[in-house]
Amino acid sequence: MPPFTYELHEISHFAFAPARAMWDIAQLWLKSPANLLSYTHVGKNMVASVELFERLTRRYSKPTFGLSSTLVAGKRVPVTESVVWRRPFCKLLHFRREFGDAAGAPQPKLLIVAPMSGHHATLLRGTVEAFLPFYDVYITDWVDARQMPMSAGGFDLDDYIDYLIEICATLSKQNDGVPLHTIGVCQPAVPLLAAVALMESANNPHVPASMALMGGPIDTRRSPTKVNLLAQERGSHWFRRNCISTVPFGYHGAGREVYPGFLQLAGFMAMNIDRHVNAHMDLFTHLVEGDGDSAEKHREFYDEYLSVMDLTGEFYLQTVDTVFVRHALPKGEMTHRGARVDPSSIHRVALMTVEGENDDISGAGQTLAAHDLCANVPAHMKADYLQERVGHYGVFNGSRFRNQIVPRILDFHAMGRPQVRSLSLVNRL
Repeated sequence: MPPFTYELHEISHFAFAPARAMWDIAQLWLKSPANLLSYTHVGKNMVASVELFERLTRRYSKPTFGLSSTLVAGKRVPVTESVVWRRPFCKLLHFRREFGDAAGAPQPKLLIVAPMSGHHATLLRGTVEAFLPFYDVYITDWVDARQMPMSAGGFDLDDYIDYLIEICATLSKQNDGVPLHTIGVCQPAVPLLAAVALMESANNPHVPASMALMGGPIDTRRSPTKVNLLAQERGSHWFRRNCISTVPFGYHGAGREVYPGFLQLAGFMAMNIDRHVNAHMDLFTHLVEGDGDSAEKHREFYDEYLSVMDLTGEFYLQTVDTVFVRHALPKGEMTHRGARVDPSSIHRVALMTVEGENDDISGAGQTLAAHDLCANVPAHMKADYLQERVGHYGVFNGSRFRNQIVPRILDFHAMGRPQVRSLSLVNRL
């Protein structure tokens, strides 16, 4: 990456500060009930313009999960969020349901491995919310690398896998007789599969009962997307030269090499730029017309989507090289601290794969490849599901996720191998 790219990004943000202050004052005046102009069509257009400018130049902070309750068997139950395990680059969050005296038999544990790919774990808020009525839910909350001082050391893909092994062991050692199920959403599909394979190779007694891999890049040679083709075309050295920057002074992580979150966000936005432009034009229209519900839905989505975090440079580069350039896992060449990762050693852990028909990040078939690699998982412990008419985000969020994917995962956990064949590819397994 050209020198001082991060600094230039920071300068451009601060350059907008005077304009933002001016527009904030204008917004207060335009929205004031005492201002008769605010009731006119011209005034409403000015208010919408001010909000759009503010949102487009804002720096979005990390959102909160904000899940204070859930419905369990038709009853509203309070939920408290707490940190139950911590390492320098990750916190394990537990969403504890407060049953009080009405607590029944313990429900299974569910570990959701959130992606470390530029967005915060709160991007999976809907995923957590959908599973809370049925599981004791935990989720990995990865730390923004620009906030980690150099004294914390490095963090790469091997460290990520170590964290997952330790988390699984920690949750399994609670000795409450409750099974632990795991879900890897997108990027974590590879390290989760690797972690389970390493645990099986070592005959670790704390392997989870199952793993569900959702929209993950197990073998990106299948149905390659624009992201996959770019990695193949450019190669690892190109990413080192063009995607890694140094955190500037002013942050705890000053001096650390990172893959900046703003760069990842720019890439995601560019893939569907027309959709994002139209969405903001729709927001302007909703604000002028007074359609508060539609405007609020836009705010909720983009408050999350535009909030990004940096990744350590070593983790990003090792992931790109291992997963997208060399295809090390499906080729049998992936290693972890010198030991080969062998998915065929997995035989005690049930496997389910979930994909989206229109996924433009992990093409259909990339996650399905896990079944070929896990050849020694018994057939009755395998399941696959292809969800029609959803893209990448729809694999883990939205109405089709809640109404069609979640019930099939519940069945898979309860029955071992339910009838959850693909909707459009009947014989994919």
